[in-house]
Amino acid sequence: MNIVFLSHSKGHVGSVNINRNRLILIAISALIIPAAMIYAGYQWGNSAQIASDPANIEMQIELASQREELNHVVSEADRHMNSLSKQLGKVQARVIRLDALGRRLTKIAKLDKGEFNFDEAPAQGGPVSSEHLQSASVPDFMQQLEELSRQIDSRGEQLSVLETMMMSNKLQKKVIPTGRPISKGWMSSYYGMRNDPFSGKREHHKGIDFAGKDGSSVNVVASGVVTWASERYGYGNMVEVNHGNGFTTRYGHNKKILVKVGDKVAKGDKLALMGSTGRSTGPHVHFEVLKNGRNVNPTKYVNAR
Repeated sequence: MNIVFLSHSKGHVGSVNINRNRLILIAISALIIPAAMIYAGYQWGNSAQIASDPANIEMQIELASQREELNHVVSEADRHMNSLSKQLGKVQARVIRLDALGRRLTKIAKLDKGEFNFDEAPAQGGPVSSEHLQSASVPDFMQQLEELSRQIDSRGEQLSVLETMMMSNKLQKKVIPTGRPISKGWMSSYYGMRNDPFSGKREHHKGIDFAGKDGSSVNVVASGVVTWASERYGYGNMVEVNHGNGFTTRYGHNKKILVKVGDKVAKGDKLALMGSTGRSTGPHVHFEVLKNGRNVNPTKYVNAR
């Protein structure tokens, strides 16, 4: 097939030879190109319509708002997590200090270390490092918090029992007679067999005599309750104190008694003024220690510290 064309500008005549295959290709192109242009125009128009749809715009705004809120929540959670981790670290440091205190108290009280083993490592191997605390997840953090709570409860129970035992030991020390019943003076007669100063015969002396200045203080050697505070045959003006645990002490020949029956006295309190009442040759205090109602040698208690 020949197509003839005429050029007006140059006065020439030209022709183009189109065979059957080229004709088919031109026909197909003429059909496809317009269809493609129509489809592209439809897609562009549809996209513009979706983008301008009010419901779609509202959804996009809501999604952006939710995304911003989520980011804020995550940021706040991280901030609070770091703060809680720091607090956890402080509490763990306090537990370590409690352990150190427990070890010192156990050593001071001379208690059985096996019973109050504050050196025992925590169940998970000790305090968590600060680097781990800063990156701890919520489940890990809660697990650490629960373990720390158990440690504090355990230390609290141990320290409570330790305090009770120390108080018991301290009270026992206070009620056991120790030291001399005078502040100034000297020992003038020992416990045991001696020549009686009045008869000259060998007799058993039930206590220890401490001589001193007339009117000087006579002090109780342990805490207790006054059970006698008046004159008694042979003792003159005598004070008797019950200390519990079977211990009783007596202080005889006093010039003046300063307490009365029923008074509670603490170790070192003044009971009386030294004198020479009763069966006595001069100012002194006759001091006795009784254990379960029987006289014992006061020497070991006088020398005890």
